Amino acid sequence: MKSSNLMKMILPLAFIAGAVVVTVVLVMNRPVLETRPAEILPTLVRVLTVESEDLQLTVYSQGSVMPRTQSTLGSEVSGRVEYVSQAFAAGGFFEKGDLLVRLDARDAELSVTRAESEVARAQMSLTIEEEEARVAEEEWAQLGRGTPSALVTRKPQLAEARATLASAEASLHQAQLNLSRTEIRAPFAGRVRVKNVDMGQFVNTGSTLATIYSVDYAEVRLPIPDDQLAYVDAPLHFRGENTTNRGPEVVLATKFAGKQFKWTGKVVRLEGEIDPQSRMVHAVAQVKNPYGRGEDPDRPPLSVGLYVNAAVTGHLLENVIVVPRSVMRNANELMVVDSDDRLRFRTVDILRLEPNRAIIQGGLEPGERVCLSAIDAPVNGMQVEVLKESTPEPSLTNQSGEVAQ
Repeated sequence: MKSSNLMKMILPLAFIAGAVVVTVVLVMNRPVLETRPAEILPTLVRVLTVESEDLQLTVYSQGSVMPRTQSTLGSEVSGRVEYVSQAFAAGGFFEKGDLLVRLDARDAELSVTRAESEVARAQMSLTIEEEEARVAEEEWAQLGRGTPSALVTRKPQLAEARATLASAEASLHQAQLNLSRTEIRAPFAGRVRVKNVDMGQFVNTGSTLATIYSVDYAEVRLPIPDDQLAYVDAPLHFRGENTTNRGPEVVLATKFAGKQFKWTGKVVRLEGEIDPQSRMVHAVAQVKNPYGRGEDPDRPPLSVGLYVNAAVTGHLLENVIVVPRSVMRNANELMVVDSDDRLRFRTVDILRLEPNRAIIQGGLEPGERVCLSAIDAPVNGMQVEVLKESTPEPSLTNQSGEVAQ
């Protein structure tokens, strides 16, 4: 029994001692590991090699088409409508002098006849008075003495007869004028916007027959922020000066029936007031012959009320650098990659910020590389690796103003 208990005590101790010996041997014979510093790979970036260029600025706006001249066509006499032109309908075109509406002229014709008879009667009375005045002067010369009075020579009666004739002729002229006014003719080449009368309707003097507008020009009222006016040669109006031929060109564009169409016009004036709420100045663009068929047979007329986008030609900038808007940091800062492929922060002089691009006039030299990649935590002087180097397309934009890809 004692030997059995002794073995139970010795075996665990021996096992533990053997494990300790094996562990010591393994530790003493372990391989020596070499330590190396952690290798930091440079950040991969895309860069844009910038170049200077001459850039034509464009100021963008929008507005609705409106007529240059719009007026209310009214009746100057009373009468019943007995004729209406086919062009006298909403949207109808007419030329200057075209007969649009004719009123019943019988009353006016009768007035002319009465006035003509009054003229004939007054003319006869004047002839009689002239003859009586001549006879009175002859009789006085034979029988009278001294200077005859005005009554003797019938001068008052003669003046009255002449005044009566003048009054009759004026009445005749008025009657003839009223007769001509029974025909309502177009005062200019235009289009009917609203029609208010039709066949058989009786109209009074001053009644509104229609609202019409001219078709020689169409205008678009374009709001422009005050700070954008610095980039446009706006035709400022001064008293006694004509500025209609000095405005910049403007291109109007819109979609109609799923297609894009354009019209070319000119900014002819600035309105006389600044909007007190938006602080915007309204420029007025004018398009000639907006309803004529242009070079594109599919292009629709530039109809009143059509909403259009406008691109106004601005100043020509020389030797500026254009970069994508996305590379700008902190309003006027960007990152460049130097010749050692290190990142450098650069403060630049920005001339103009647009939705898709920034125009720089100082602080950046042609040939420098601008970092296009977004870096989470950039550090001035950090090492980078250029993954792709791009060259700028002209002005970084296409014709529609979108960033070129």
